Amino acid sequence: MGFDLDTVRVSALPDGAFYISDFVTEDEEDWLVQKVTSAPLPRWTQLSHRRLQTWPSALTKNNTLLASPLPTWLVSTIGPRFKDLGIFNDAPHQAPNHVLVNEYQPGQGIMPHEDGAAYYPLVATVSLGAPIVFDIYEKYGPEQGQGQESTGGAAAQTARKPKPKYRILQERRSLLITRGEMYTDFLHGIAEVTKDEELGPDSICNWNLLREKEAYRGGWYERKTRISLTYRDVLHVTKAGNAMKFLGGR
Repeated sequence: MGFDLDTVRVSALPDGAFYISDFVTEDEEDWLVQKVTSAPLPRWTQLSHRRLQTWPSALTKNNTLLASPLPTWLVSTIGPRFKDLGIFNDAPHQAPNHVLVNEYQPGQGIMPHEDGAAYYPLVATVSLGAPIVFDIYEKYGPEQGQGQESTGGAAAQTARKPKPKYRILQERRSLLITRGEMYTDFLHGIAEVTKDEELGPDSICNWNLLREKEAYRGGWYERKTRISLTYRDVLHVTKAGNAMKFLGGR
């Protein structure tokens, strides 16, 4: 597959958003979903609104990652495509070293948040199984320091405008990239609804880049189970020996 970022830029958004509708094939999607769903139960963390896997591990309290390779199934197909796109070329490790695997059932979502300073300011999200709508909010006022996502590493909550300024529809098998201004100046969330409504070219910023517009021409769709693979580069990484010293080991 050949991709050109210039052709997949979401022009209706501030600089720093790109959408590739056919990033993985249907067979690759099936294989990735099978890998996710067959993971042993201890790999899952059950949260109040979703469950997730964290690879290779959760970050420490000071947002440091213990050095360890990502499992082959998360990088064998997707990694070379990131390299072709060059999206992590300027990141400290020139490749993602951390992946969150989120599973959203109909009616589940995540409150508006930002990914924070623990990561290089770029997120690459692959969506599997079903589409979802992201709500994008403008920040409002200073950061409130209301907390972080405990398993994600650093997803600080920030004061925001009450209504989303933009909406992005991410289809199954697609890739959504946010970086730069889209990463630093906006919050993103997923509404806790069983049906996404008011879908169309006037409300969805990446409508012209969608693969299956006909599926949404009625203006809505019923949600199904969606799995997301969120790739990022953690800035601070420590080796096992250093981590033991940090934790007080002998």
